[in-house]
Amino acid sequence: MGMKVLVTGNLGYVGTVLTADLQRHGHLVAGYAAGFFAPCLIVDAAAPDEQLFGDTRSFAEDLRGFDAVVHLAALSNDPLGELDPRLTDDINVGGLRRVAEAAKAAGIRRFVFASSCSLYGKSDGDMPLDETCAQNPLTAYARSKVAGERVLAELTDERFRPIALRFSTAYGWSPRLRLDLVVNNLVASGLASGVIALESDGTPWRPLVHVRDMAQAIRTIATAVAHALGDAPVTMRPASEGGDQRSYSVDFARVRATFPAFAPAWNLERGIAELVANMRGKMDAEIFAGPRYFRIRRIHELLAAGTIDNQLRLLTTR
Repeated sequence: MGMKVLVTGNLGYVGTVLTADLQRHGHLVAGYAAGFFAPCLIVDAAAPDEQLFGDTRSFAEDLRGFDAVVHLAALSNDPLGELDPRLTDDINVGGLRRVAEAAKAAGIRRFVFASSCSLYGKSDGDMPLDETCAQNPLTAYARSKVAGERVLAELTDERFRPIALRFSTAYGWSPRLRLDLVVNNLVASGLASGVIALESDGTPWRPLVHVRDMAQAIRTIATAVAHALGDAPVTMRPASEGGDQRSYSVDFARVRATFPAFAPAWNLERGIAELVANMRGKMDAEIFAGPRYFRIRRIHELLAAGTIDNQLRLLTTR
């Protein structure tokens, strides 16, 4: 029997893929998003069954009747996070708290938070990192993920069992494409200019995860029986986005042991081939240089147009 799932940030890169994945598996999806990236489509996308627009900092939805919540809404990478670190904290931590408290008040046990293994920062050793290792966040974005996990730990009790998934650097095809992710950027750069330009010396370690595997992991976990997961939030499956100083190798054993039904379906070779096939004919130098598929450029575009204010709040009505 299908569930009714709230997906915050559903009009983003991951949320767009997750919405379609949940619907394909018989679930109803209500989306909640600010809408900054709603027009940033490269191809048509599946629409949620219901779309709500709003700011998680003032989230006040009654979530009774929902079976699960997936919280993706955030300033989603380091450049956006550094735009104003106080705003990053307000949105990524304060917004998470508002949504999580609403879910808890509604009696929802299944709450999945998109955290990031950017919170590991830069590893000094050669051993793979796991959930017991020290955290070393280097950016406002990474610090917000550390703080977000702490918020969920505070809220956890026998009725509310959230899970924080530390996602790896995402890549792969989405109708709301992002080109500020390393693999996507390199493929687009090659198609647009004929040159694949690395923005680092190529030595940092960085785990990768295909966006459809992210969606599959979220769906698998959101539909699991929450009370079987123990008394504390379970932190799993690393993640990060950008940031040339970060380097870490990560141990994925816990997610495999906790959720044996989940197995990634994509590898890097297949994911790159998919990107090339889908981007070919849709990517040129002008598009690659523009704001549509880069988060920080899009925010600056909205600021310049007067669509949002310097607190990243929408000034226009829908």
